[in-house]
Amino acid sequence: MGFGVRRPAGPAAAIPCERDKAMNRPFAFADAIPVASDAGAILVKDQTGRDFRVPLNVECDSPYFSAEDGQAFASYYRENGYVVLRNLIPADHCAAVGGWFDVEVKPSTGYIYRQTTANPERHVFSQGGHMMNPILNIQSLDQRCFANFRAAGLTLMTLPALQAAVRQLIGENPTLVQSMFFEGNPVTWAHQDTYYLDGERPGSMVGAWIALEDIDAGAGRFFIYPGSHRLTIQRHSGEIGIAYHHDRYKDLVVDMICLRELECRAPALRRGDVLFWSSRSIHGSLPTTRPECSRRSVTAHFIPESSRLLQFQSRVQRLSLQRICGMPVHMAKDLNRPLNRFLMQVETRFPKSFQALKKMAISRVTG
Repeated sequence: MGFGVRRPAGPAAAIPCERDKAMNRPFAFADAIPVASDAGAILVKDQTGRDFRVPLNVECDSPYFSAEDGQAFASYYRENGYVVLRNLIPADHCAAVGGWFDVEVKPSTGYIYRQTTANPERHVFSQGGHMMNPILNIQSLDQRCFANFRAAGLTLMTLPALQAAVRQLIGENPTLVQSMFFEGNPVTWAHQDTYYLDGERPGSMVGAWIALEDIDAGAGRFFIYPGSHRLTIQRHSGEIGIAYHHDRYKDLVVDMICLRELECRAPALRRGDVLFWSSRSIHGSLPTTRPECSRRSVTAHFIPESSRLLQFQSRVQRLSLQRICGMPVHMAKDLNRPLNRFLMQVETRFPKSFQALKKMAISRVTG
């Protein structure tokens, strides 16, 4: 299936960014709620306060590509900084990850490293019963507790079809360096991954957002700004450093979206669809407007196998690699190692002290 004449619809015309004049700050992301609807879409305000269309389902969106469209989807990715491949992941693999999550992970009362904070936390649930603090690094989960969920996640993320698609985008064999699992939607601010981690060549890391179920338009869709991968935003430094000035970086991204009048898209994804994006593309997730809906998904980040991993645009991170299904996989803070389990106990017992020391260390690295 090739890319058809339909394209993801954007706003009819760029309009000035809204501002909260009383507070002199960018439009609050919590205000990005549906304001109207039209046939096949709902109108939503993005983080800058501009309206854009969110397609209700795949039939109302662009057909995008299939895995057979190799050169075409790679060309689209290079031009737009993202691409969607339909039906890339078999349904049984999606069901296996979700099923073992229900059996092994969701009932757990223990600590798990989380995507939003990178700290060990217990589950936090929404009123609808969805886990709201996403899991960080499925591959590093303790097999004594989560053996089947970990195995199903690793099998999914190392599938030959997924590896082949990533290889087409980065031009060589990939290394998996980070993963996440989402059930509920915590809302993610607009950002570029390269601020946090990337390959040594900025923009060489590829993200993959894998839908494990049909993602409802009100469940907190993944959004992206096409073409934003060409922008150069101020490098990680003390004045916008993640340790003490993360909010300044978030404001800087919003200002860039406003200045360039970038178009926002939130593609409709069915179970097995995968959205790939460049580490330099501005993206995030919309607020949930239908809290009864989950958005089960797995995110995986890949760098070229020949590359080292760069953290905070300044620190080369040493990789702890295992080869799974032919692909190197970084086992970050692998909880199958006694030392890492001990360090997690220290983090959970003395969280404030540990986090303060971590901030100081990050600040020294980033300047």
